[in-house]
Amino acid sequence: MPRALRVEYEGAIYHVMNRGDRREPIFKDDLDRKRFVRTLGEACTKTGWQTHAWCLMPNHFHLVVETPQPNLVAGMKWFLGTYTMRFNSRHKLNGHLFGGRYKALAVDGSGTGYLRAVSDYVHLNPVRAKLLAPEQPLTDYPWSSFVEYLKPASQRASWLRVDRVLGELGIPQDSEVGRQEFQRAMEQRRQLESGTDYSAIRRGWCFGTDTFRNELLEVATRQVGENHEATQRQETAKQKAERLVQEQLRQHGWTEQDLKDHRKGDAAKVAIARLVRQETTVTLKWIAHRLEMGTWTHVTNRLYHTQHETAPAP
Repeated sequence: MPRALRVEYEGAIYHVMNRGDRREPIFKDDLDRKRFVRTLGEACTKTGWQTHAWCLMPNHFHLVVETPQPNLVAGMKWFLGTYTMRFNSRHKLNGHLFGGRYKALAVDGSGTGYLRAVSDYVHLNPVRAKLLAPEQPLTDYPWSSFVEYLKPASQRASWLRVDRVLGELGIPQDSEVGRQEFQRAMEQRRQLESGTDYSAIRRGWCFGTDTFRNELLEVATRQVGENHEATQRQETAKQKAERLVQEQLRQHGWTEQDLKDHRKGDAAKVAIARLVRQETTVTLKWIAHRLEMGTWTHVTNRLYHTQHETAPAP
């Protein structure tokens, strides 16, 4: 069975969804949910993503994410792999957490209402799943970005971007009045749920105007094989990682020879490795080779031990 078309380009917006393996839960409690959101934030920091909406359901999640760089695949690989590792470690499990390949619907972000529509779809998931009683306000469901939209900008995560969705609603400012208007609009939109056809969002590969679809098809025809594209994406991450390494070498007053001369577990090397690991999606093998730190397992061990020496509360 052929895979759904996956197109990556600068400034792309996607509705991303994935379910638990065999539709089983991907969260056991609120701590898992908090770790999922924290991991999403880390992924955004590494990749430069801007998230427009998110919602956590018992056995699946929804994201609306914008990628200033064409790095959805590399970012999702790190994001899903890291959350799976953390989930399995906490619950003493192993194996797959998510069932198959995630879905990624390319969304038209030209201000014609498609971004708003897909964000509404994400924010109203708890209503469709009957996780909220008819008399309960949307704010009673804490595990979506809807409640974050209602907070002042200073209280929101920096990677959550609200202005574009507000703009498509005709709300000019992220102010207290604007946020109240957003809440009213969403509660009104909620009343239309029963008669809404979401087939284009659930089953399509893109969501937008015919012009948007044709432009995507042109981009797709210019992209060569999947392996070549993966190489290009990895080069983007490597370029960022190399820049970080060079900046850190200058700060430490080190040369390339110093990397060779200092022991592989040197504290400065570990600090650089942690920064590169936090800020990019390059592999541990790349870090180990670039910083002259021996094997990738040695890097893993050093990062683990130094993290737990000063680890904050989860």
